[in-house]
Amino acid sequence: QVQLAESGGGSVQAGGSLRLSCSASGDTLITYCMGWFRQTPGKDYEGVARITSLGTTNYSPSLKGRFTISKDNAKNTLYLQMNSLEPEDSAVYYCAADTSRGCANGPSKFRYRGQGTQVTVSS
Repeated sequence: QVQLAESGGGSVQAGGSLRLSCSASGDTLITYCMGWFRQTPGKDYEGVARITSLGTTNYSPSLKGRFTISKDNAKNTLYLQMNSLEPEDSAVYYCAADTSRGCANGPSKFRYRGQGTQVTVSS
């Protein structure tokens, strides 16, 4: 059983940056596929980024290279560096994890998820 806890959300002006962190407990992340997804009220979940156990990364094309996912296996922590933030990026951001078998499903369908952290970008 994996427990995930996000931090680092907040309010920022357009063009600014935030770094989200996701601390894991209950198991080591080294063998897991990890990811971030987000949700805006009234909209479906949107996959943001994913990193496999081997470190391969995938991003939503809509992000246009502004976000970077990474993980520190020694700290059992996942990160999402978000740059050049836009008001459209405002959402609740969730960290998620699954075994490699579940990786192809996309972060919003991963087995484990955190409580989410709010990101608000003002224009």
